Amino acid sequence: MMGISRRELNYWIRLRLVFPRARWGERFFNFSDLVALETIKRLAAHSVPAGRIRRAIAALQTELGDIQIPLSTLRISTNGKQVVIHPPMSAAQPYEPLTGQFVLNFETSELAKKIHAMASRSAEEWFELGMAHDSNNESLDQAAQAYQKAVEAAPGWVEAHINLGTTLYQLGRMEDARGEFAVAVKLEPANELAEFNLGCALEQLGRANDAIHHLLRAIELSPALADAHLNLALAYERSGQIQNAIRHLSLYVRYEPNGTWAEFARLRIASHRAPSPPSPSGKLTPFRRHL
Repeated sequence: MMGISRRELNYWIRLRLVFPRARWGERFFNFSDLVALETIKRLAAHSVPAGRIRRAIAALQTELGDIQIPLSTLRISTNGKQVVIHPPMSAAQPYEPLTGQFVLNFETSELAKKIHAMASRSAEEWFELGMAHDSNNESLDQAAQAYQKAVEAAPGWVEAHINLGTTLYQLGRMEDARGEFAVAVKLEPANELAEFNLGCALEQLGRANDAIHHLLRAIELSPALADAHLNLALAYERSGQIQNAIRHLSLYVRYEPNGTWAEFARLRIASHRAPSPPSPSGKLTPFRRHL
């Protein structure tokens, strides 16, 4: 309805720019959420990273005594690369909360646009440019280049390494993908997505035992991560550990009872009763951070 991709939506939710209600395994948004999403989308069109919006709101909340201020109640514009907040108080002058400076009451001037065009992109801007490209197979190379720039600008950013690795994985550059996921795991050992993705890459490289190790670690960190159970089951199958495979196929169905892959898992469980089950074709698809 709003032209927002699932990746963008997940990223903005993780930044706590919107707060959907969870029920029956689904996320529900009210009208205020839609207003907030429209604001973020408008700022993104002016190349303002969502992370900068989050920091600006946090700064405003600190200024006002940690009062929780919904994004939908604020009017937010951009002055070049800066986030300008128009507080809900009618008499309040708009200001840039990250610097604390009051600003003129205008949206985006031509001069600000020219200044922004001359400035180099930040890590966040490269990251969001990568997200704009990675949903289309024809622009995966551009996505990889953008994420690479994000990693170079912020070497310690786990999400950038994860997204770069996922894009490289989709491009068939498995060893490069494995390297990015390994860096993410080293940077954040308790990151279940990094562990899961590393397990996927290792499986594709034929390193089943190493893949099993990292997929088990992902499940240890997030027991309900259904895809990790499915991919672990397939790795167990390939290494001849059928009972372990059945156990994790069953766990996948428990956590993800509906859909094509749930039916696939049930068929795999049933096939183990046959004398020679066919070789499986697994999911093995790493996750991105939308972070």
